[in-house]
Amino acid sequence: MASGHIGELYADNLTDADLELLAEAAAPTLTAAELRHEPAAIPGLFDRPEVFEAVFGRTQEPHDRWLVGVSPFLAFTTAVHRSAADLSHTSYLTERTGARERVPVFDGPELASFLEPLARRLFFAELLASFARVASGRYVVRTARGLRSRRYSELDPVRLAGLVDTVPPAERPGAYRRLGDVVLFLAGVFPDYTTRHALGPIDAARLLRAAGIVREDRDALAAAPAIDLFEHLGARWYRQASQLAPLRTVRLEVIAEVAESFRQARRVLNFVADRYLFPAGGGWFTPPGT
Repeated sequence: MASGHIGELYADNLTDADLELLAEAAAPTLTAAELRHEPAAIPGLFDRPEVFEAVFGRTQEPHDRWLVGVSPFLAFTTAVHRSAADLSHTSYLTERTGARERVPVFDGPELASFLEPLARRLFFAELLASFARVASGRYVVRTARGLRSRRYSELDPVRLAGLVDTVPPAERPGAYRRLGDVVLFLAGVFPDYTTRHALGPIDAARLLRAAGIVREDRDALAAAPAIDLFEHLGARWYRQASQLAPLRTVRLEVIAEVAESFRQARRVLNFVADRYLFPAGGGWFTPPGT
């Protein structure tokens, strides 16, 4: 992928204040306006230690003051790029096998390779930024007893899956994409919560039906550990989003790649969250169920 095009996608997410910080920290010969008009240089700036220090070095200040200074996308992109560098020098990581249970897994180089393409780094940064504010509300469905109002939250995959049949066919790829995002975010950023609050058999069955899983496979998957079930569902929803979309885009190409490597994507998010997001104060995300 041309660096100029991926740079434009980075720039689309960055505020003018973000660009000023990048220029000041790592490109003093350039102005924010010049970075905006020549975005090819932007992704490489996030690999500079000066940018990491400019963003995460502020965590010694009160957290609310730190949040004012940068956008969520800038913070998450900085964390993702730094994680890519860290993983290239990490032989093993701890795998979350259950609530408060950890085992060493020697897959650091594998995850570093997975995170190498800039388009995938952009994917993770945009995914995290999209959950900095969680959407919730009500929608109306027609039932045998008439119209009924139902609640939904982006952090409740069961209720969100109930929306799929209510959206027009042209919008289904976006709905499937968001379902994949939700289960990847929950399993990646809040794996302990996902494990402790495992889906009951009824909710698991609803998600499996919404994902179009054939009946003979549902029982085995419904009884699987929560993380395994989420990985299966997320990969399937990403595949559906990619296959049903009328046009292929850079972002959809990455979605298709993540669908085939969903576990690696989940492990990348585990690493980013554990090392850089929650130690920084944990104020970016509201835990599910609160």
